[in-house]
Amino acid sequence: MVILASAITHFEGFTRAPMSGMIEVKDRMIRILLVEDSKFLRLATERALARAGYEMSSAVDGDEALLLARQRLPDLILLDMLLPKMSGPDVLKALKQDPLTKLIPVVVMTGMSQKNADRLKQDGAFAFLEKSSLELDKGSQKLITAVQEILKLLPSAKASTTTA
Repeated sequence: MVILASAITHFEGFTRAPMSGMIEVKDRMIRILLVEDSKFLRLATERALARAGYEMSSAVDGDEALLLARQRLPDLILLDMLLPKMSGPDVLKALKQDPLTKLIPVVVMTGMSQKNADRLKQDGAFAFLEKSSLELDKGSQKLITAVQEILKLLPSAKASTTTA
């Protein structure tokens, strides 16, 4: 694992793609699926990332996350670990076992410590974000910066950029 910033842990094995300006994938905005059951965190995260230029969708539980991931095929999934109906780790495993969603990078967002990071990597997580480090109650800049840093790490075949 490589620590990129206080909020991000990235798992090795992915190449760095050059990034600048507005991030797009094949002439469209990056689509992000946010899976978060906390109404405050969901709304704050969704609004901040939408204002930053990302196309957002959100799910409040694991079942809805799997459904939306298959329907919308997002470019990135931000996944909470403590969810109703189906736990975050179970959602991660299901996403990685499904041929339609297995290549979508999943970033785990959790309030739990990084001691679970190795297990999450084995289950297919692309990176790990600690919610407390994002300080969403103080603004959205740390979240936006963290997502931008994660997107820079996506394999260059997956992400390309254009300047807005």
